[in-house]
Amino acid sequence: MAMAGAAAGGGKRRRRGRRGAPINEINMTPFIDVVLVLLIVFMVAAPMMTVGVPLDLPQSKASPLNSDTKPVTLSIRQTGQVFLENDELTDDTIIPRLTETAKSGFEERVFVRGDKRVDYGRVAQVMAIVTGGGFKKVALVTEPDQR
Repeated sequence: MAMAGAAAGGGKRRRRGRRGAPINEINMTPFIDVVLVLLIVFMVAAPMMTVGVPLDLPQSKASPLNSDTKPVTLSIRQTGQVFLENDELTDDTIIPRLTETAKSGFEERVFVRGDKRVDYGRVAQVMAIVTGGGFKKVALVTEPDQR
C-alpha cells in the first residue's frame, strides 16, 4: 500500500539541482538605487558649488589662466558693492581683509570679478585700492566669448 500512495503522487517530489545553489544573474536593483541617490545628491549640490556673489560677467576672447592654487576673489556688483567671497566690504576694509585672507602675502593672486553693468570707474577704483595696498598680481575675470 505504501507503494501505491507514492506512485499516485502523494509523496514528495525531488527537486532538480541543489538547494541554495548560487544564482548566475546580477541583481541590478541595488546598483540602480545607489545611482539614483547619487544623481539626486549631485543635482542638489551643483547649484551650491558656485563661489561668491552671482554676477553677469562680461565676455572676452582671452584664454583662461592655468593655475594650481585658488586665488582670492573680489566681486563687484552692479550697484558698486564689493564682496570678498560672500562678505560685503567697504573701501576701507578691502586691504585689511585681503592681507588676512592671502596665504602668500602680497604675492597672492587677486581676481576682480566685476558685473558687466557696473561702472568701469568703480572697477578701476577697486583695482587701484588693491594694487595701492601692495598686491602685485591683480587680474580681471571675464567669461569666455560664446561666439
